[in-house]
Amino acid sequence: MSRSHSIPRCRIASALPPPPSAVRNSGSIWIITRVIRVTAILFTSIRLLTNQKFPITPAIAENLYVAISTDTGSFQYPNTTVRTFEIAAELVRGGVNVGRISQLTYENFPRRRIELLRDLLATMRFGCDGKLAYFSLSQASALALGVIPEDNEGLIDHLRAIHGVVVAIFFEELTDGKVRVSMRSKNEAVDVCAICTQFGGGGHVLAAGARVRGTLPEVEKKIVEQACAAIERNT
Repeated sequence: MSRSHSIPRCRIASALPPPPSAVRNSGSIWIITRVIRVTAILFTSIRLLTNQKFPITPAIAENLYVAISTDTGSFQYPNTTVRTFEIAAELVRGGVNVGRISQLTYENFPRRRIELLRDLLATMRFGCDGKLAYFSLSQASALALGVIPEDNEGLIDHLRAIHGVVVAIFFEELTDGKVRVSMRSKNEAVDVCAICTQFGGGGHVLAAGARVRGTLPEVEKKIVEQACAAIERNT
């Protein structure tokens, strides 16, 4: 097998920081460096391979750029750092076509996704004096629209983007008698991970989720009450 198709047996270890909820619930001791992102660690690993004469191919560069762009919300989230832009710039210098990649990633959705967004916005509700926004997807609506799980990826950001909203929630009714709850916060003082942990879920301070047993109205009521309480305590 040629060198271009084989990687010498070696050990490349990266300490990927788990979500805070995973740290709390485990018996392990983690030393976590703040702000290190998975994409940055992947890039470092690739550079190690490059030093062994394994070049970053155009396909690898494109996938790394997409990973960084989506991980940072198109370079908008608080995890975006100087190093983020440095890595992205190096990938662009390596031949990544930003316009093409951005169009394929962010302007290439199927029509059913937009129809799903229209359906979700029709269920949109607010609470806590406009600081909480949420919408819901029932099984009946999902079947009628013919959507697949990845169609709802990122739709919660439409709620998060509303002026004055601190916490956004997406409720999705599942077939197993549970409801998938996705939560986003724009204020680190309102820890959505702490809320989701109460219901067996987890994640990070600004992004978390859980699968909660119960009907859609029951789960909505429980989560909204906890979210409002957290908002009122911390804002």
